[in-house]
Amino acid sequence: MKETTVEELKNKKDTNKEFTLLDVRDPHEVHISKIENSTLIPLDDLPARFEELDKDKEMVVMCRSGARSAKACEFLQEKGFKNVSNLKGGVNEWAKKIDSNLPVY
Repeated sequence: MKETTVEELKNKKDTNKEFTLLDVRDPHEVHISKIENSTLIPLDDLPARFEELDKDKEMVVMCRSGARSAKACEFLQEKGFKNVSNLKGGVNEWAKKIDSNLPVY
């Protein structure tokens, strides 16, 4: 499975690269810590909602630490999404290395 580091994600955001940042955490987690301009579809809802996503657009999938997003990446690839990567270390890694104002939980 392809992975994206938090540094690579920051570069994509800083250069206004066209991609979808998919957050598969639960809504209460987003209230704790959030990366701006992400699309929230909780992992449990993904089977019913994946068609809301653009199969042709690059997608970085994130969760708290990378485990749930890895499952989401596998699911999306099975559904025909070709340009999907897992955010290595998730939002907690982003908080540690990129945005220290975000809480780690």
